[in-house]
Amino acid sequence: MDTPLPRTDALMTLGDLPAALGLLTRLPVRVNTANATARGARAAWAWPLAGVAVGAIAALAAAAAMWCGLPLGVCALLLIAVQMIVTGAMHEDGLADSIDGLWGGWDKDRRLAIMKDSQIGTYGVLALLVSVLLRWMLWITLLDTMLWPAALAIGAVSRLPMIALAFVLPHARGNGLSHAVGRPALPTLLVATGVALGAALLCLGWASLPAIIMITATSAAWALIARRKIGGQTGDILGASQQIAEITALMALATLA
Repeated sequence: MDTPLPRTDALMTLGDLPAALGLLTRLPVRVNTANATARGARAAWAWPLAGVAVGAIAALAAAAAMWCGLPLGVCALLLIAVQMIVTGAMHEDGLADSIDGLWGGWDKDRRLAIMKDSQIGTYGVLALLVSVLLRWMLWITLLDTMLWPAALAIGAVSRLPMIALAFVLPHARGNGLSHAVGRPALPTLLVATGVALGAALLCLGWASLPAIIMITATSAAWALIARRKIGGQTGDILGASQQIAEITALMALATLA
């Protein structure tokens, strides 16, 4: 007798975390593909938890490097490199494609075509360079004082804008990863918000509030840009929102370090 699948219309299921890890990371987790596909965007509430896992693995690598006596600059770069390895650099790819398309095309169709192209242009290269350099310099200031709380909290809250933008913005195209996953409903967004903010407050306390406020502002600005330039969101736009949120949160915490 076959084991019945969990209800796909439930607000939360135990399979949502493996589904989130399978979608947002390259970790070798077992995922019930049929159930994950049926759940779609309903599993997005677990994306902040996947971010916590990424942050924990990256922090562990940085902590090990610090214990070995390596310079903080090397430790910070290792932390970023491990993040890229664990996620398959999917958020960095989204940032590069988004910047290439949004500023490299003259109309919606051309912008979407550029974003879909696997080749990277000048705008994308510069965006990646700025992103990595900013994160590297900011992490150097945080490693000694708040490595673990910052890595876990930022891992969670930087994934929240992806869910928020998927909720508020329509699909800009009729295919792609974002379209396949679908748009989360309001209850899913609310649960994800509770998970992300709860993780931030638990790890950083009230020091997380400036980061949360700044992430809200930058995510709103990014959503307005995407809406004006391509009429909505794509997987690249959502991935880029994670990078923008991560940099924003690091900037906020660096002012407190």
